[in-house]
Amino acid sequence: MLMRPMLIPVLCVAALTAACDGDSVRISSTQTVDTDAKGALKVVQTLQCPQTMGSLTRKGAATAEGAVCTYAGPRGAEVSLHLVKLDGVSPDQALKAFEDRLSAAMPQAIAQLRTPASEKAGAAEASADATSTAGDRASVRAPGVDIQAEGDDASVRLPGLHIESKGDEASVRIGGFHIDANDGEGRVDIKGSEGGDNVSVQANQDAAEIRTSAGGGATRANWILTDNRPSEAGWRLVGYEARGPAGGPIVVATVRARDRDRGGVFEDAKDLVALNVGE
Repeated sequence: MLMRPMLIPVLCVAALTAACDGDSVRISSTQTVDTDAKGALKVVQTLQCPQTMGSLTRKGAATAEGAVCTYAGPRGAEVSLHLVKLDGVSPDQALKAFEDRLSAAMPQAIAQLRTPASEKAGAAEASADATSTAGDRASVRAPGVDIQAEGDDASVRLPGLHIESKGDEASVRIGGFHIDANDGEGRVDIKGSEGGDNVSVQANQDAAEIRTSAGGGATRANWILTDNRPSEAGWRLVGYEARGPAGGPIVVATVRARDRDRGGVFEDAKDLVALNVGE
């Protein structure tokens, strides 16, 4: 029972940008961004808002002097493109305002994610100086290898990999990533960084929150909140994609969708951002 919820986030982190679906958790991560390879992001004065972008169709003309465009997507999805001048505000502060407004559309997801986890039960650790087995106990030690197991509890330490499991709980460390999973609670938490890029995933039963940001002075960030259960308005996914040069302005595409398949609509929203400010 433990291995499946543990392997889902591990594989998803390895696959990066992929979205994974399980019975109780959905995990997504982001690709490590090489800002030099991507090139400089453009300074935008007015948004480019094509009539269509993939599955999206623009609704009316740009508003707020070319700073906002709205699009309709399949199954009632809504995408808004914003040009945000920072004016002394940090990109994180500007994006937090978008996050707060989008979160308000799915309060049940936020409430579930903020539910405290139950206290972790302690478990005895098996230890020995050499390979041994006794009943349901096993121990293996060699240069660079330390494996201890007793009943449902296990500890595995290999170069670059550390796994701890206690009953239905597991803790995995792979490179810069730290993954904690609890099968009984349906909870998975992932935090990690590499080369200045950061990813954070929190999943609890039906709800999941994914946050990524790239290193460097430019803004390259996204945030997604999903839930199996629809909100009162029917939303199952909200989020944003944001990019912009250091100092701004930044271009932000917000997404609200009635299904959790973020593939089509979210990718089209990202394309709108890339059209305006670059990769």
